[in-house]
Amino acid sequence: MAEHVSTAVVEAELTPVVTAPERPPTVAEPPPPVRTSAAAVRPRTRRLAPGPRRPYARLLGPLLLLAVWSVASGAGWLDPRILPAPWTVLHTGAHLWTAGTLRTDLATSLWRAVQGFAIGLVAGVVLALAAGLSRIGEALIDGTVQVNRAVPTLGLIPLFILWLGIGETFKVVIIAIVVYIPVYLNLHAALAGIDARYVELAEVLRLSRWQFVRQVVIPGALPGFFVGLRLGVTGSWLSLVVLEQINATNGLGYMMFQAQNYGQTDVIVLGLLIYGVFGFASDSAVRLLERRVLAWRRSLNS
Repeated sequence: MAEHVSTAVVEAELTPVVTAPERPPTVAEPPPPVRTSAAAVRPRTRRLAPGPRRPYARLLGPLLLLAVWSVASGAGWLDPRILPAPWTVLHTGAHLWTAGTLRTDLATSLWRAVQGFAIGLVAGVVLALAAGLSRIGEALIDGTVQVNRAVPTLGLIPLFILWLGIGETFKVVIIAIVVYIPVYLNLHAALAGIDARYVELAEVLRLSRWQFVRQVVIPGALPGFFVGLRLGVTGSWLSLVVLEQINATNGLGYMMFQAQNYGQTDVIVLGLLIYGVFGFASDSAVRLLERRVLAWRRSLNS
């Protein structure tokens, strides 16, 4: 009996104990994805550009000023002897145009401005290219132009009258000086601001002098050139106002000077409006030309 018990105990110790396999720990299922719109996921960006261009938007300011002037004149807030109403100025202009005096003065002023502007533009471009593309040219030209810029141009009028007389020549020369200075300064600054890496690239590609000017210099300097061109156009009209009041027998400035002697405020305001319209139109023409020529450039203005 004892042998049977010991044998059973030994067999029980030798028999492996089979246990049920352990279940892996349960993992919580992820919650279903929350559907969000693309606008909510995409980060918000602030629009920093000024936005698309509006056609004829630059006319808004002058038209608003004209509307305020008309309302103030119609309400009697403005003394007609100090500032006549817009319709009074238009009536005066129509009368002078019918009489033929306004047409003559207008043609004379335009011809003077065109002559002086053309001469000043050519002189400014030639001098800027000579000073911007050559160290010798810069040494000979830039200092002289800076001295000329520091001297008041209108202060040269008495000297030029002694040199050239009181005819048309001195008026055209003064206008040319007023025009060439901003053209030279802006074009020369644009040439000096061209990246030197473009010059090195042109040398590696073995471009000729003319190819370098045509493919690198001109495209790189055009933005600065147009800035100087706009300033030159405005300067031609500003100088013309003063010049036509000095020893002149015709022109818009002469018409305004004569109106001052007779107390004709409407004629003076008419002359100022014509100068303003000419300046605005010429500046708009240069802007349009700039957008067409520089259509390849991406900027805030484009």
